[in-house]
Amino acid sequence: MIHKKTRTYIPADLEIKWETLEPLYKDLVERPINSVEELEHWMLDRSELEAALEEDFAWRYIRMTCDTNNEQLLADFQYFATDIEPKAAPYSNELNKKLVASEFFDKLDGDKYFVYLRGVKRSLELFREENIPIQTEIQVEQQKYQSISGAMSVHIGDNEYTLEQAAVFLKDTDRNKRQEAWENITGRRLQEKEKLDDLFDHLRVLRHKVALNAGFENYRDYMFQAMGRFDYTPQDCYAFHEAIELEIVPILREHAEQREQALGLDSLRPWDMEVNTSGKPALKPFNNGAELIEKSIQCFRNINSYLGERLEIMKDNNLFDVESRKGKAPGGYNYPLSETGAPFIFMNSANTFRDLTTMVHEGGHAVHTFLTADLELNDFKHCPSEVAELASMSMELISMDKWDVFFDNEEDLKRAKRDQLIDVLKTLPWVAVVDQFQHWIYTNPDHLASERAEAWLKIYEPFGAGFADWSGLEEAERNLWQKQLHIFEIPFYYIEYGFAQLGAIAVYKNYKENPEKALEQYLAALKLGYTKTIKEIYETAGIQFDFSAGYVAELAAFIKEEIAKL
Repeated sequence: MIHKKTRTYIPADLEIKWETLEPLYKDLVERPINSVEELEHWMLDRSELEAALEEDFAWRYIRMTCDTNNEQLLADFQYFATDIEPKAAPYSNELNKKLVASEFFDKLDGDKYFVYLRGVKRSLELFREENIPIQTEIQVEQQKYQSISGAMSVHIGDNEYTLEQAAVFLKDTDRNKRQEAWENITGRRLQEKEKLDDLFDHLRVLRHKVALNAGFENYRDYMFQAMGRFDYTPQDCYAFHEAIELEIVPILREHAEQREQALGLDSLRPWDMEVNTSGKPALKPFNNGAELIEKSIQCFRNINSYLGERLEIMKDNNLFDVESRKGKAPGGYNYPLSETGAPFIFMNSANTFRDLTTMVHEGGHAVHTFLTADLELNDFKHCPSEVAELASMSMELISMDKWDVFFDNEEDLKRAKRDQLIDVLKTLPWVAVVDQFQHWIYTNPDHLASERAEAWLKIYEPFGAGFADWSGLEEAERNLWQKQLHIFEIPFYYIEYGFAQLGAIAVYKNYKENPEKALEQYLAALKLGYTKTIKEIYETAGIQFDFSAGYVAELAAFIKEEIAKL
C-alpha cells in the first residue's frame, strides 16, 4: 500500500473544512520569524498545508468526473470551490507578502528557490481581492462542460454508446458504417451547440473581467502572466503557428493525398480520416481495461524496471479508472496526489489503439509524479505544462520500442508505430489552431458566437482543416472547437502540447541514437520538478526549448525518415 507522508505541522486527522483550516492559516500569518532557518521551516509548514488541500481537492475532482450524474459528488466539489478556495486565497496572498517582506528573504538560497520565489512575486502582482468571487464562479461554471459532455451518447444499430465508444466505428472498413457513426456523433454534439455557446459566452465575460480587474487589456495577456510564461511571449506563439503551417502541413497534405488514393476516393470526408488505408480492420492492442493496465505495466517494465513498478503500485492501490461509460466525464488525465506522492489516471477506453497511446501518455505523467514526490516544497512539484507534457509525450514515443507487448504480429506493430508517428505530426497543426483561436477569442472579447465560429473557420483552413472535404457539413466544421475541453475548462493550456511535442521528438531522436543515455537524461530532467527554468530542464533532457521554423523542419525530417522505415 501507498502511505501518505507523515505530517509534522497539520494534524494527521485534519478534516478539510474552513473551520479547521483557518486557525492554521492564522498561525502561519502571525508566526514570528527570527532567522533564515525559521523562515525555511515556515515555508515547509505552509507547503504541508497546501499539499493537504490539493490532495483533498484532487479527490473531489476525481470522484466528480468518474460519475457526473452523482449530485452529492458535484456538491462536494462545489463546496471546496465556493467555501474553501475563496477564503484561502486572501490568506495565501498574505503569506506571500509575509515571505517577501521577511528580513531574511534575501538570505534564502538564490539558486534553490529562484523559480519558486519568481512565481511568488508574480502572484503578488496579479492578486486582486475582487477577483476571488469571479474566479469561484468560473470554477463552478466551467465544470458544466463535463456534465453536458458526460451525458452525451448515441445509438448505432440497436446499441447505445458513449461518444468515445462510438468513435471506434470511425475506423471501420465499411464506409457507410463510418459515415453513420460520424453523423450520429456530430449530430449529438450539435444538439448541445447553443447550450455550449451560452456557457462559453458566460465564461468569456467572467474571464475578461478578471483580466480588467488585474490591470490588463485582455485575458490573453493576463493568462500569460498568471500561467508563469516567463520563457516565451504571444509573438513566439505566432511564430510557432507559422512554422507549423510552413513545415508540417505540407507533409500531412501529402499523407492525405496518399490516403485518398489508397482508399480509391475522389475526396476524403471527415469519416475517412481514421480508417486504416490497408483495408485491414482497426488495431486491437487489448480487449478490456484490466488488460490495458496489465500490458502497460509490462511495457513500462521492459523499458526500465522502475517505470513498470510505478504503474504496478498504482494498480495495487486502485488508482486507475480507465473504461468509458455513460455519465463519466470525457477525456483523460493524470491527477497528482500531493501528499500521497502517487497519481490517479482517468481515461475513457473503448479498447482502441488510441487508448493505448492515451495510457502511455498519462503513464508518462504518472512517472513524473513519482519522480517529484520527494521534492522539498509542494510548489517544487508544480511543473509548467511545457515540462509536464514533455514527460507524457516523450513516453508515447519511447514506449513504442516495447509495444510488442500489445502486438504479437509484426505487421500490426509496424502499423501501430507508423500511425503513432503520423499522429505526432497531426498533433502540431491542431495545437496551432486551438492556440491561435484562443488568442483571437480573448483579444476580441466582445465578439458574438457567430463571429467566433467564423474566426474558427478562418484559422482552421490554412492548417488543412483536417485535410477533409467539409462540403455540406459547414455547421459541424464551424463548431468543431466545442469538442476541445481545454477551451472551456483550462483556457490557454494548449500551446504547451506543441512545444512539448517538439521536445518529445527530440528526446526520441536521442533515444534512437543512444537509448540508455537518452532515458537517463529524460528521467533526470523530470526529477527536477520545477526547481529550474524550462530551458534548463529541457537542456537536462538533452534537448532544446526551441520552436523556430528551422528546428521544426529538422525534427519533421527525422519523423519522416522514421515513418519511411516502417
